[in-house]
Amino acid sequence: MSISPNVPSPQESYHYESAGTPRWIAVLFGLLFAAVAVVGYIGHQGQAKLEGDLSRQEDDNKVLKAQLEQANSRLADLKGHLDVTEQKIGMTRAELAQASSRAEAIRKDQITNDKKLTEQLGAVQKESEEKISAVATDVNGAKKDIDATKTDLEATKSKLDRATGDMGVMSGLIARNHDDLEDLKRRGDRNYYEFTLHKAKTPQRVGPIQVNVTKTDPKKSKYTLIVFADDKQIEKKDKTAGEPIQFYVGGTRSTVPYEIVVFSVGKDQLTGYLSTPKDGGSAAPAATPAKQ
Repeated sequence: MSISPNVPSPQESYHYESAGTPRWIAVLFGLLFAAVAVVGYIGHQGQAKLEGDLSRQEDDNKVLKAQLEQANSRLADLKGHLDVTEQKIGMTRAELAQASSRAEAIRKDQITNDKKLTEQLGAVQKESEEKISAVATDVNGAKKDIDATKTDLEATKSKLDRATGDMGVMSGLIARNHDDLEDLKRRGDRNYYEFTLHKAKTPQRVGPIQVNVTKTDPKKSKYTLIVFADDKQIEKKDKTAGEPIQFYVGGTRSTVPYEIVVFSVGKDQLTGYLSTPKDGGSAAPAATPAKQ
């Protein structure tokens, strides 16, 4: 085998390496490479750990951020509630102030109204006292009127005396004038017929009978008349005003006589009344008067 002149032999190579690069340098480079590798590994491990820590820190930060946001939201809500509460408190204070002002106004109005009411009550009381006084005066006046009426009644009663008629029969109450006769009519004890008779030749009807006035004497208040009843003529001569003249009518069922009372005797006329009993029934037709 031939050897190329350009390729060194092993011995030449070894000699060359030994002469060009020392071994310790190679070892040094190996150590450096190993150190770099260790450092790189340690750096890689530290970086990985750091990245893990950073990742965990970020997660923690996210949690904290979320909690912070939640806390901020709660704070915002709380602030909102506080604002509303402050607003309500402000409104409540204003309302309380308004209510206090209103209460004060009502109190003043009440005082004014009480004063007015007191004045009105005083006026009403005064008016009532005046009215009571007036009523008392009216009552006293009415009492006096009643007393006067009672006195008048007593006077009327004294005037409406009983009398004995010209036939000796006790008469009922006697009227002395028109007013007394009205009182007797209101009593309703008998039938009453008021009359004004003139002196004439022919009789005039009074109730159920006829009467003819034949004589009048105003000065002595005396008169004479003829009664036509029950087919009879009954003359009553020289009778006095106020004296009951009595007669019976045969057609009646009563034993109580008819009565004529003359109030006054005038010139050629008589004023008075005829009274008949309630149970006397209808009288017999009056007798035909005789010619005078």
